[in-house]
Amino acid sequence: MTAKKIVSQILLVLVAAAIGGAGAWYWLAGGAGHVPSAAGKGATADAKKQQYTCSMHPFIITDKPGNCPICGMTLVPVRSDSAASAGSGGEKEAKGERKIKYWVAPMDPNYRRDKPGKSPMGMDLVPVYEEEGGEEGTIRVDPNTIQSIGVRTAAVTTGELKKTIRTVGKVAYDESRIASVNSKVNGWIEKLYIDTTGQEVRKGEPLIDIYAPDLVSAQQEYLIARGHLEKVKDSPFPDVVGSAKELLASARKRLDYWDINDAQIGKLERTGEVRKTLTLYSPFHGVVMSKAVFDGTRVMTGMELFRIADISHVWVQADVYEYELPWVKQGTPATVTLDYIPGRKFHGKVAYVYPYLDGKTRTATARIELVNPGVELKPDMFAHVELAPRVAGKSVLIPSDAVIRTGVRDVVFIAKGEGRFQPREVSLGLEGEEGTVQVVSGLSGGERIVVSAQFLLDSESSLKEALKKFQGGTAASPPAPAEKGKGR
Repeated sequence: MTAKKIVSQILLVLVAAAIGGAGAWYWLAGGAGHVPSAAGKGATADAKKQQYTCSMHPFIITDKPGNCPICGMTLVPVRSDSAASAGSGGEKEAKGERKIKYWVAPMDPNYRRDKPGKSPMGMDLVPVYEEEGGEEGTIRVDPNTIQSIGVRTAAVTTGELKKTIRTVGKVAYDESRIASVNSKVNGWIEKLYIDTTGQEVRKGEPLIDIYAPDLVSAQQEYLIARGHLEKVKDSPFPDVVGSAKELLASARKRLDYWDINDAQIGKLERTGEVRKTLTLYSPFHGVVMSKAVFDGTRVMTGMELFRIADISHVWVQADVYEYELPWVKQGTPATVTLDYIPGRKFHGKVAYVYPYLDGKTRTATARIELVNPGVELKPDMFAHVELAPRVAGKSVLIPSDAVIRTGVRDVVFIAKGEGRFQPREVSLGLEGEEGTVQVVSGLSGGERIVVSAQFLLDSESSLKEALKKFQGGTAASPPAPAEKGKGR
């Protein structure tokens, strides 16, 4: 075979291979791609309908419902493309069913557009609806968005508003049961019957024997006045008898003023002897809080000798913070416990709330009066105090977490059903226990309010615009779309 024939055969094989490759490429890229079978179309549609994705992680796509393997959120159905969404929205808008207010990113409610598209995170924008002819300020949010941000609602209830205030207190003396024993004359202590602080004394028990020149003189004057009356009592002159009686009464009154009791005066009358010392007695039962004298101490007029307190009744001074003061009033039930008597409870009521605060602790003082049998409550002990105030009558109650506090007003979101929410301004009262708050006006029992994710709902539904409508103002127009490829 000549070289010319061999070259010709090689060229024919290469040309045939090139033609076959071109035909195969055309069939794969053109024919099969553009002329799918009916079965293929149906299978593709079914696959699209069965796909689910995660709102937080859009690259997670599966053909079965379930939870995201990364964040655990419930997977949501894959939305149709933007054109289909726009077409669907247009049809519903034309039918008057729902009106799309704007489109928003599921993870960034501040990213809004007036047309469907993609968010900076690559997620499909979701529509926010506003009903035509509905209640003023009512906003409609897509169900998928409600599920994504975790909106929960609860019913407004009515009932008794109560609160338990737990604080600390200190046991104190009952100030109305404290007595100060003073000297009314100048003299010296001859004998001290009560010689220790904290000693218990009973009413009428002797405290001291005191020598005082003025007391000796007063006894002598009393005996002289008594003898003079005995001499002139039979006088025919009434003025003389009357003068003698006045002199005796004046001398006795002087002894009374110096705390000389009737028993000592009676003994002076019977014996007619002037005593060098006289005894001072305790005015009532109690314990000695302080003692300022000893045997032989020189005392001056007005000097405090003893301070005695009756501790059969004590006070507990409880600290109450400013924000708790509206709850605490006279008559509020109180329970007092002490660490050194486990399980023992002392029950009483608030007798008085002091009208001023401690400048350092910013607390007011509530006084609780307790009976103290057995002297188990000792002054200056620390105590645990539990106050149980109540608000009379039924109150409208909502969870405190449901309230959006703007600093100017308090707002809650009313759940109207079918994805509709309406902001409403309310007036709040006292905050109770278990996270409840009293509503003075703006709500009634039985209504449903948003208790979770209301801050996202606030942003997503343009609360400022809704509030302007609610107040009768003009709503601001939806924000204009930013430049392509840039956020708001």
